[in-house]
Order: sequence, then structure tokens, then C-alpha cells
Amino acid sequence: MAKLQEAAIGFRAHSGWSAAVVVFLEKGKPVVAARKRVQLVDTFTYDFRQPYHTAKKMGVEDGRKFILRMRAEARRLTYRAFQQVQRELKEQGLHLRRVGLCLASGRELPELEKILASHALIHTADGELFRGALAEAGERCRLSVMKIREKELLERAGEVLRLKPEKVLRIATEAGRGMGAPWSQDEKFAMVAAWVASKVFARKMSKDKEKLH
Repeated sequence: MAKLQEAAIGFRAHSGWSAAVVVFLEKGKPVVAARKRVQLVDTFTYDFRQPYHTAKKMGVEDGRKFILRMRAEARRLTYRAFQQVQRELKEQGLHLRRVGLCLASGRELPELEKILASHALIHTADGELFRGALAEAGERCRLSVMKIREKELLERAGEVLRLKPEKVLRIATEAGRGMGAPWSQDEKFAMVAAWVASKVFARKMSKDKEKLH
């Protein structure tokens, strides 16, 4: 049985959905294997895509129950999405091993009462709910998850890949040419996150092997 080629998936999440791009390395260069739009809520309407905004209208206790329900729903959907991607990639001879996840600020959120009292924190919390579900689903599938702050993504990629940030972005742009539309900043950033995760974990595994010899 032929050995499967290792692959990574990158995510750039929004309220209720995420762009996802699968990458594998061929002679050290990234190749895009798939591009997806992952839905993170069952009902794609404002109330469900913006759970903390909706919770604010409900009051703290009912809002808390609603958020817990939406978090559970997002976890279920992301886990199902990972399993589907793993099956599809296996048919292509690819083994999904790693996840690259773009973060927003990465700040730690306070208790619910303080979140609901701040419009800025409500926006942050909505995004964190869905990004958290993606990270947890990846870990549940026993994948290595790497989280990267979006504002640092290209700089971090440049350091890891030993390329200038503008070169990284140019490669990400060119990599999507054969994929058709959309290939927006969402897909480019998701692709870069997957590429960086592939490189970082591959180097870590190589170093670990060297220590054993």
C-alpha cells in the first residue's frame, strides 16, 4: 500500500463560516489540493452567525444558554467537516496531519457579563467562538494545530519559510490560479496558514528524529 502524502489545512474564519484551504508540499513547494467554505452554523442567519450579539438581546442567563448551544453546534459542524475533508483527501492519496488557524487579536476574554456590556468585546467573542470550535475539532481529530495571529501571519510566514512577506503573498496568489473564483484574501491567508503549519511541524518532527539517533 502506497504511503499517503501529508497535508495541512488552513482556516480564516468569519461569523458563521470559514474559508479553508488544503496544502501539501511537493519538493518543498506548496500545492493547493482543495478549497472549501465551511459552514459553522446550521441556520445561516444573522442571529446564529452573531451569537453574542443575539445573546445581548436575551439577558445574561438566557444569553449564556444560547451561546452554549451555538458553541456545541459549531463544534459538531467543524468536527463533521474535518472528518469529511479527511475522507476526501484520503481518496486523493493525502493524509491530513496539520492545521493552521488564523487568529484575530488572540486576547483572553472576560466573563460573559463584561463581554455583553462591550460592543467591541461582543465582536471579538463572536469570532473566538468559531475559531475555538475549529481548533477543538482539529485536536479531536488528533491533528497538530498551529494558531497564528492574522496581523503577524505574513511576517511569521516569512521567518519560517525564509522568504520576504511580499514573496509569500505572491506565491499564495499564484497558487490559487488553477482553483478558480473565489481566491480572495480569505483563501490566500488560509493557504499561508496551512503552508506555515506544514513547515513548522515538519521541522519539529525532523529535529525529534535527530534526537533519537
